[in-house]
Amino acid sequence: MAYSSYLEVVPATIGEMMPSTTPASAPSRHRDWREGLPALTGSLISLRELRPSDAPSLLAALGTAEVTRLISPPPPTVEGFEKFIAWTQRQREAGKSVAFGVVLKGSDTVIGLFQVRALQPAFDIAEWGFALGSDFWGKGIFMDAAQLVIDFAFEALGVHRLEARAALKNGRGNGALQKLGAVQEAVLRGSFLRDGVYLDQGFWTIMSDTWRESQPTRSVVRIVH
Repeated sequence: MAYSSYLEVVPATIGEMMPSTTPASAPSRHRDWREGLPALTGSLISLRELRPSDAPSLLAALGTAEVTRLISPPPPTVEGFEKFIAWTQRQREAGKSVAFGVVLKGSDTVIGLFQVRALQPAFDIAEWGFALGSDFWGKGIFMDAAQLVIDFAFEALGVHRLEARAALKNGRGNGALQKLGAVQEAVLRGSFLRDGVYLDQGFWTIMSDTWRESQPTRSVVRIVH
């Protein structure tokens, strides 16, 4: 979703993650999140479940040419985002994926989103996507939110392996993944079609044990009920 345009860095974009045919269900010990996502708090932002009323804010933040330059186009209308938000809630209830809206501390306006989608029935292998409005790039917001999402994926969803793809032309997006400790396992040649051109993508992974070892002094998953 949005990356360096933070939307360029993900396994899939908003539109690509909507139609999923992967039968995924989380282990019983991780089912609480299916009933509703908790709020996660960082130093700069909070993450919460998307609401239908967030549609105009998402369109304003993610619908610009700068953000969508290297991603599949997100919904072009408020109504399209309303349908997307409703879809994310159905996916969460089915145990197939989660989607968090990003809001600044002291605000309730969504400026971006993060998604994690199961690739295996047990949710042990998953992919993630993210999108952030261009006005908020380079301010530390992405890293603050990404750490919370990764913590949640490993600790609450039971993910073992978290995958992402980033267009090689997306220098900022690839750099952000590398800074998080992701490992580039491969280059997927001609794997992403944008504006009639097939682009190469980097294929990145973060493993749960490696992540935990790299975060010894940082508390994980700060949840607000």
